[in-house]
Amino acid sequence: MATVSSNGSSRGKNGGRAVRDKYGVDFFREIGRKGGNSLKERGANYVELGRMGGEVTKARHGSDHYSEIGRKGGRNGRGASKKGSGRRKVTAG
Repeated sequence: MATVSSNGSSRGKNGGRAVRDKYGVDFFREIGRKGGNSLKERGANYVELGRMGGEVTKARHGSDHYSEIGRKGGRNGRGASKKGSGRRKVTAG
């Protein structure tokens, strides 16, 4: 359970900010670039990596997790702020 400081932010968030303040945003860009280049040099198959990641997520959270993501995306997608837009749940009756 994350502890909350007096200003309302979690330790993890403050830790991330502390690292960002110490090393700067470019540090994170550089390590991301190095990681991507390392995968590319090893001949990474990005389709296969994505499939494997999806399988792990499905095993961890179940297939209903993807349905929930779809519902949230549908609610918040384009035009969702307009009255009457989006899909409605049909009730039996």
